[in-house]
Formats: sequence, C-alpha cells, structure tokens
Amino acid sequence: MGARGTATGWGCVARAFHWGMAGLILFMLGLGVYMANFVPDLLRQFELFQLHKSWGFVIFFLALARLGWRLLDRAPEEPAGMPAWQRVAARASHAALYVLMLAMPLSGWIMVSASPDADILGIRNMVFGLFPMPDPWVPGNAGLETAAGEFHAAAAILLAALLVMHAAAALWHHFGARDAVLRRMVVGR
Repeated sequence: MGARGTATGWGCVARAFHWGMAGLILFMLGLGVYMANFVPDLLRQFELFQLHKSWGFVIFFLALARLGWRLLDRAPEEPAGMPAWQRVAARASHAALYVLMLAMPLSGWIMVSASPDADILGIRNMVFGLFPMPDPWVPGNAGLETAAGEFHAAAAILLAALLVMHAAAALWHHFGARDAVLRRMVVGR
C-alpha cells in the first residue's frame, strides 16, 4: 500500500501517524499519572515534567501535521450496511480525538507558562533541553494556571475514555461485525 489512502484502506502515512501518535499518547497519559502521583523525589519529578512538556510539544506539532494530512488524504469508505448512528458516533469520536490531541498540549503549555512559581524560580519550559517554549505570562497568572491545570486533568480523563472506546469499537468491528475497519488501519487493506 502506498503513502495515500484508497477506498479500501489507509495509506502508510496515515497509519504511521495513527500508531505513532497512539504510542506517544499512551506514554504521555501514563507518564502524567506517574510523575504527578507516584514520584516523591522533587528533582526526579522535575526531570519527568520537563520530559512530559517536551513530548507534549512534539505531539502538538504531530497532531497538526496529522490533521493536515487527514484533510489532504482520502479516507476509506465505511463498511457497507454500517448503521447511521455508528457513522455519526465514529465521526464525532474522531473529531473529539483530534480536538484533544491539540487541546492537551495547549492546556499543558498554558498551565506551565502561567505558573508564577516557575517565573519566581526562573524555570524555563525547555523542549528536550534544546530551546525554550514561549512564555507569554510573565510574571505568571495563578488563576490561569489553575484553570488550565484543571482542564488538562479533565481532558486527560476524557482522552483516556475515548481511547478505550476507540479501541473497543475497532475490536468489535474486527471480531463482532467482521468487517475491515481494523485491518485497514493495521495493514492498509
């Protein structure tokens, strides 16, 4: 299968975006829970937060690239006989996943950029130690930091729930409906 999608399957570029981002997002959800709840050492926690911010930066730009590719590439046709409610649910859940792939990194960036403590301590939000992310809220805004943090946490829970539903739907299509929905994202046809 080539780079572009066909009527029967996703192309290799869309599949690479899908599986690569799935792995990164699962990693980030796990890392977020781990670093915020199970790491008592502040220095280690700081290192993990910096790693989390860096991968969030990468995910944001991969999500933009993925969205751009999705707008240019052909989507496979939906299975014949698929009920209208399933078509609507699939489109709505995919739209929600794209929104969350962009909103999660943005809310995380707003949260850490608005932190008054980071400004007081001189902590810069670095991407893999190579360059800083912009910091438009100097000297910080505690209310904005709190609101963005609450949104980020709630969005993470929603994203995790959507991922479970997405995977369950794919498995149902494969084992229940016995159609090609999962296969075309795995092997492209």
